[in-house]
Formats: sequence, structure tokens, C-alpha cells
Amino acid sequence: MPATWNGKGYLRISIFLNVFNVHVNRSPMGGVIRSAQYQEGKFLNAMNEACADLNEQNTVTVEAEGHMIIFKQIAGLLARRVVFTKKVGDTVGRGERIGLMKFSSRMDVFLDRSAAVQVKAGDHVKGGSSILAFLSGESKLSGKAPKGQVAQGAR
Repeated sequence: MPATWNGKGYLRISIFLNVFNVHVNRSPMGGVIRSAQYQEGKFLNAMNEACADLNEQNTVTVEAEGHMIIFKQIAGLLARRVVFTKKVGDTVGRGERIGLMKFSSRMDVFLDRSAAVQVKAGDHVKGGSSILAFLSGESKLSGKAPKGQVAQGAR
């Protein structure tokens, strides 16, 4: 879904978690954490579009090899706490644990408009293993990665 962040256009993928989902969050891309901003807020239902702006959240920017991804950990109606365990300047691996959200919540991932999105509305994704998109210049690997390796793509 198209979205605007700080005046720039992005593709936004929203991942909704219910009380039965695993709420450990993983970095969608390997790289360096360039910013992490916590915002106090409300606890609207995560399905409500206004929650992306009004709810408690952490907004994090990860950068690597000329690519940048922004993601938001957004608290929901029942989630009363978002936890981010990394610091600005830390290096993270693709799929590495970076925090959690308690109970139901939402994760928004903002990608450059040139990204080749691999998921569609209604898909169920798994942290650290589902490929959300390929960034421009990344090779599209088919099937599973060789044992001990992670397939390319934002996760």
C-alpha cells in the first residue's frame, strides 16, 4: 500500500498480530540502526488506520548497502507495551530479534517504491523466514536457502 513518511513516498506493508501470534519482532533487513524513536500514544485497535499515527510506537530506520527500511512497532488495543532491544549504531542481521510487542499489535514496514513486494493482503507471514519484498538490486532466490544460509529479501 502506498504511504508517505517525512514527505517521501514508500510502500507500506502492515502486519497485524493477534493474541495467538508470536510477538517477537525481527529486523526485516540486515544493516545498521540509524534511528530509533519512541512515541507515547493511545491504544486504538491495530486494525484502525489512525493507530499508525496515534498509538504508542517505536519507529526504527535500518540502512545497508544503499538501502533503507523503516519499520514501526505499533501497540494495539490490548498491547500496552512495545519493546525495542537495540540501540542506534548497532548492527543487526536480517531476521535478528530486535524486540517484542505484548499481546495484539501491528508492525508496519516502509520500503522504497522500487521494492518488489512478495506478499499480498491476507497472507500469513513468519518472522525471520517469510520474504516480504526484494529491494532493487537484490537477486531473487527461488525456494529455500541452502542449510545454514538465509534467503535474500526483506523479512
